[in-house]
Amino acid sequence: MSTPSARLPIIYVRGYAGGTSGIEKAVTDPFYGFNEGSMHIRVGREDSPVFYQFESPLLRLHLDEGYHIFVEGGQGTYLETHDNIPPDSIWIHRFYDLSSSSWGAKPQRFDLESAAVDLLALIEKLQAKTGAPSVYLVAHSMGGLICRCLLQKIIPDRRPGRRAADYVAKLFTYGTPHGGITFDVGFGVPEALRDALNINGSDIFGPDHMYRYLTPTARLAPDGPPDDWRAVDMPDDDGTGPAESAAGGFPLQRVFCLVGTDPADYDVAHGASAATVGPRSDGLVQIANAQITGAQQAFVHRSHSGPYGLVNSEEGYQNLRRFLFGDLQVRADLVGVDLPADDPDVTWQAEVALSVRGLPVTMHERVAPHWCPIQLSDPAGNGNGSARGVGDHGDDGDGVTGNGGRGAGNGSRTAGNGAVRLATTFLSSALPRPDETGPLRYALDLRVFSLREHHGFFGFGDHLERTADFADSLVVDVDPSGPRPAAWAHWNSRITGAIKDLRPEGDPLPDEDPAADSWVGHIDLPATAAPLLGPHAAVRLSVSPWN
Repeated sequence: MSTPSARLPIIYVRGYAGGTSGIEKAVTDPFYGFNEGSMHIRVGREDSPVFYQFESPLLRLHLDEGYHIFVEGGQGTYLETHDNIPPDSIWIHRFYDLSSSSWGAKPQRFDLESAAVDLLALIEKLQAKTGAPSVYLVAHSMGGLICRCLLQKIIPDRRPGRRAADYVAKLFTYGTPHGGITFDVGFGVPEALRDALNINGSDIFGPDHMYRYLTPTARLAPDGPPDDWRAVDMPDDDGTGPAESAAGGFPLQRVFCLVGTDPADYDVAHGASAATVGPRSDGLVQIANAQITGAQQAFVHRSHSGPYGLVNSEEGYQNLRRFLFGDLQVRADLVGVDLPADDPDVTWQAEVALSVRGLPVTMHERVAPHWCPIQLSDPAGNGNGSARGVGDHGDDGDGVTGNGGRGAGNGSRTAGNGAVRLATTFLSSALPRPDETGPLRYALDLRVFSLREHHGFFGFGDHLERTADFADSLVVDVDPSGPRPAAWAHWNSRITGAIKDLRPEGDPLPDEDPAADSWVGHIDLPATAAPLLGPHAAVRLSVSPWN
């Protein structure tokens, strides 16, 4: 059985404030926005409104995880005047204070690399005074780029021979523009003007500047970023090689990117930002740019910020809490898919939604109305079954991974030679559940659609909008109490009665993984899916320790 993650200091790094007025507003907030909650309305009996209150990430970590917030005239003052500080504490990286005129001093021009240097100093001070080996970084928007600058450039430059993982245990980002900020309009002209004029330091979201602060000085090319360089790519340091060769890298499995898919609720500039960035975004950051290649990720229907934003949302908090403190990682992949090959004008998409028992929100949701379905068909019709999803960048994203197809078919448009990532979630055996001795339960909704498109136009002759060709929910129970995990899985179409009354009985699913502390098994799709996805299509579940 795995154990919950250690309590380490949490450092919150806020996003871009814009010009002088934005900076002055930011610095007057004691916690740079991490203390902001939200109110939403849920529909109750007889369609009556029921208010749902989210207290704020800072308060919830204090209440749920026992974290401490130390302020004595200021967090900086407290840190300077106390030698022994509990590691389970929350700290705000107040990098904008130096750029404010509020305190009477001459404001300094904001510099992202300087903010990353100061972040390193804060981490080292917390290591010395808490005894913690490392910290957790939680960042919103541009704050994630400050964190990446620290990991990929500042530590290699200023602490040669040390690994980034010597300072940071996990990185969680909300809506960070890991691939920069790009627009759906103007054919690249708005980006070029932004980077040339650099109004309010906005060129930090352009590729040339990003290359400079995401690359160790020793590896910088004099002529700028190479043709194959992409800001969304972050070197993966698995800890096996020498630190010198891993400079600029960080364990990608310990990075989580929360991706927003709701541009409509982002009202900055009266909606002009969302209109310019486009619908495939959270209103400021496009879905494709909000991910790091190979990192953990979840998609939630929230905007970049504001009353319905990512940071002050239950969805964001629950993903954050389980990523930081959970003890089990559960991954679901679609494998063995053999798509029909009889009509080259038909493409196939999948939609998924992940729910965890006891939570009032969906933890992960990829659906077509939110511009982020999983593409099962090879868009080019090349027969290689790329199964790429919108915004997927790498072999650990939601595209094809490994060779997980069991008995892959031989159709001309098959995804059977790879695994399509459906979802990854983190569970905690320490959290309360309805039955203290019962299993952890989650459900994965899976819907598959066929789209007929000829010469760039949709054919609607036999189309039923938003009606899936296949739809079912996989209910999974995980028991972490033994020496290794055990799992049961049931398709909802085969469950009699309400899901709440389901009790996992009999032997668990066979474990196909010889490792002593992990579990892997395949659940065949219902027979109704065979004509669409082939007779060997299955969901492959993987359960492994997480800390």
